[in-house]
Amino acid sequence: MPFYTRLGQIPHKRHTQFRQPDGSLYHEEVMGIHGFSGIESILYHVRPPTQVRQVDVLCKVEIPYEEPGPLQHRHFRSANVPAGGDAIEARIPLMGNGDVVLSVARPTQAMDYWYKHGQGDDVLFIHEGSGLLETQFGNLHYRPGDYLVIPVGVMWRLIPDEGVAQRMLVVEAFGHVRPPDRYLNRYGQFLEHSPYCERDIRPPEELVTHDEKGEFEVHLKTRGQITRFVYDHHPLDVVGWDGYLWPFAFNIEDFEPITGRVHQPPPVHQTFDGPGFVLCSFVPRLFDYHPLSIPAPYNHSNVDSDEVLYYVEGNFMSRKGIERASFTVHPNGIPHGPHPGTYEGSIGKQRTDELAVMVDTFRPLQMTRHALQLEDRDYPFSWLPEKG
Repeated sequence: MPFYTRLGQIPHKRHTQFRQPDGSLYHEEVMGIHGFSGIESILYHVRPPTQVRQVDVLCKVEIPYEEPGPLQHRHFRSANVPAGGDAIEARIPLMGNGDVVLSVARPTQAMDYWYKHGQGDDVLFIHEGSGLLETQFGNLHYRPGDYLVIPVGVMWRLIPDEGVAQRMLVVEAFGHVRPPDRYLNRYGQFLEHSPYCERDIRPPEELVTHDEKGEFEVHLKTRGQITRFVYDHHPLDVVGWDGYLWPFAFNIEDFEPITGRVHQPPPVHQTFDGPGFVLCSFVPRLFDYHPLSIPAPYNHSNVDSDEVLYYVEGNFMSRKGIERASFTVHPNGIPHGPHPGTYEGSIGKQRTDELAVMVDTFRPLQMTRHALQLEDRDYPFSWLPEKG
């Protein structure tokens, strides 16, 4: 994140002696990206974070991509994907490429281990449910509409509230996710015309320092496999930290829509920038106010990108046959636009209450066999005139 935060106890100067009550040293850990030239945080541990008792390969990671077939628009209905397992076990990958993998998950239980992604950031969009995100940076409560942005290397586990159904969209990046540069000034502060700002970003709320002995597992996903590390002490033994690298929550309700006299292009909805993709939020908003405006989007060709829309809530004025938790995929190279009747039908409407998350990727996406099992096979032909 582009601003400084601290939590817990830290010494006055970095890389200096910081002693525990018994006189021994706390163990400093510098955690950052891009070597030592990117953003970083410094954490102070009760025990060395390198103190591991056992290491083994838990499993290989293989995404079941299918042959691409003809280039066409696609619609996947994910509302009824199976629920079960924890937030990692419940993931069902639907599509991806070398930059990002998109999955859905409906976890039913808490994680009894900690997880970290070793090659990029995770973004969890909470469609349904509430609970606790627990990390070495502290605890963060989540609720529907939250984007949980978890930087590379952060240890975390999700503890859902008991009896509360969970549903989430998982955006797994192979690189770093951050606010778009055009929203920030040269000092890293959000500009006045950006659709959200620092007040909307929720850092960890409370740092809980654990000093228990026992057997604790951390699962690291990287290099095509998950490695299991077993510690004989609790891994969340941080007494304090400060810096610019930390997990945070941002709720989609705090995204302020940008509107105009005529229809605004999709970049006005951009929320985050990722490696080879952008992540956008479509939120309730007033429509265009030119006297001859057409609120529905115009036909457009994604010449350089694949467009994925995940439909959260509301009635989408440019789409028919779409339901809650649907995905549409409009690939690069062919035009798409409003369904028949919706273009003319949008004229005179004052507002929309739609809520959706969009991911545009700049390299082609591959679909998985899980996605094909959810596919609406008639969608590519849904622009044909309705039979009267």
